[in-house]
Amino acid sequence: MADAEGFVEADNAEAIITRIEHKSRKIETLLKQYKPVEALKTALEGTYAIIGDERCKSAHWIAVHRAIMAIKDVDGMLSSLDPEYYDILMKYLYRGLATGDRPTCDQCLRIHEKLTEKAGLGCILRFLTDTVNTV
Repeated sequence: MADAEGFVEADNAEAIITRIEHKSRKIETLLKQYKPVEALKTALEGTYAIIGDERCKSAHWIAVHRAIMAIKDVDGMLSSLDPEYYDILMKYLYRGLATGDRPTCDQCLRIHEKLTEKAGLGCILRFLTDTVNTV
């Protein structure tokens, strides 16, 4: 997927974007079935493969953003979400906060508060110190 320096070749980037489009359709289907937690899990899966190419990161952010914005019951979502997703979710929450979009920031802050209570401050520290797996 990515070479040693974290860059994605153009052909491979197109393949990743195709997979993200497929994932986005699956997310939309889950959201229409009122399964926002499953949609979020689907959105967060495979983010490790998206390193280097900004088009891939942006396409994936759109899919994750859609799932994040559909979450109404944050406590219920976090109790259903496996701990393996906490750090990944935290990265996307900070990406959402960086947008400056008021509804996105409000939702990200709501989730951030509850996620920090559940996962602890280590989740934030791992986000701040991870220079390899940026989203």
